[in-house]
Amino acid sequence: MALGFIKKVFTFGKEKPASEKPPEGEDFASLIEAAEKAETEATPEETVIAAEPVLPEVIETAGGPSPDETDEEEQASAPEEPPSVPEVPQEAEAVFHTQPEQPADVSHGEIAPQEDIAPEQEGPVALPRGFATVETTPEPEAEAPKEKLTWFQRLKAGLFRTSSQLTGQIAALFTKRKLDEDTLDELEDLLIQADLGVETAMRITGALSSERYGKDVSGEDVARIMAAEITKVLKPVAKPLALDLNHKPHVVLVVGVNGTGKTTTIGKLAAKLSGSGLKVMLAAGDTFRAAAIEQLKIWADRTGSTFIGTKLGADAAGLAYDAFEKAKAEKSDVLIIDTAGRLQNKAELMAELEKIVRVLGKLDPEAPHTVLQTLDATTGQNAMNQVEIFRNVAGVNGLIMTKLDGTARGGILVAIAAKHKLPVYFIGVGEGVDDLEPFEAEDFASAIAGIAR
Repeated sequence: MALGFIKKVFTFGKEKPASEKPPEGEDFASLIEAAEKAETEATPEETVIAAEPVLPEVIETAGGPSPDETDEEEQASAPEEPPSVPEVPQEAEAVFHTQPEQPADVSHGEIAPQEDIAPEQEGPVALPRGFATVETTPEPEAEAPKEKLTWFQRLKAGLFRTSSQLTGQIAALFTKRKLDEDTLDELEDLLIQADLGVETAMRITGALSSERYGKDVSGEDVARIMAAEITKVLKPVAKPLALDLNHKPHVVLVVGVNGTGKTTTIGKLAAKLSGSGLKVMLAAGDTFRAAAIEQLKIWADRTGSTFIGTKLGADAAGLAYDAFEKAKAEKSDVLIIDTAGRLQNKAELMAELEKIVRVLGKLDPEAPHTVLQTLDATTGQNAMNQVEIFRNVAGVNGLIMTKLDGTARGGILVAIAAKHKLPVYFIGVGEGVDDLEPFEAEDFASAIAGIAR
């Protein structure tokens, strides 16, 4: 009522037409007095009633008007008893308050079985992208076994760098040109750049000149003549490694620069020998590298060979002595001794190798019976220098070329064979046991020349 009174005060005069303006001279006080008089004279019929009165239930739940909006008159006229709430029908009360009967074996509050809640969905469940049910997940298809390459295919892949460079340059050189002195000179330069050596390059150009001079020459003609001449150089050095099994143990000393594959090559040789029924012993003579000792121990376990080693930094010659005595006592057929290859300390390395050879010579005047040197095919001309150093100190009498893995410059083996005439026993094209095979001159020459066999 107080709010209504204030509203009337501020809206007084606005609800009347403009023609009914208060007479001039009336002040604000007189207006207030007139408004109060009009309110007291108002009849109940003038009270505005809402079209849809609020139900008593809403007033009961809403809590009624706030205390600051209730005046004394409303409190005095409020009924003593709250309005009655309509009675709920008997059927509704039964719905809300009666619990359904539970089976004896189901505890109160337990979720009903799935079949009681919803029927099973027919067909596969539609899951979002990235998900799949176990039943619909496809089984991974087994990879088809890769076709095993032949030895020549692996060899050709290992010499791909040398052969592709040579065949490409030769084909470009002899395109629409007859064989003359200038062409022969250019061909000789190409062969020398491929590490075949001056001697082999001259043999190839000489044979080509005698057969095709002044005539048209194709790349196939050059490849054929080149393969034939390389075969002539390599044929005398392609020999098997001879073992005197009547003299036990047959001592094989393996030398070479660190990183050329000495330890891995020893393991492959041991696998081949032990696989044929021979009794093999491996001696870890590279006492300056713990990794070499551990690696050789693994190879010994893998191949069923006897292993003998010592502590890191021990005297390699003393180990060679102990290994020979043990191999002799156990009647081992072959004793393979690993050595260090610290070429940067050449004087120290050479002194150590000389000492090992002297110690073995005292135990057996013919020992070491075989001195093998491993050559890394990726080193190029450096391999030639390594052969000269180790041959002078350790008396190398056989070679094994390793790491013909596609980045090799295998032509250097032809130059080494032409100069030193040392037997080449094996070549390796990978890390597996089957990747070390006896050296075949024809295969090697054909792979370099890019000729299929």
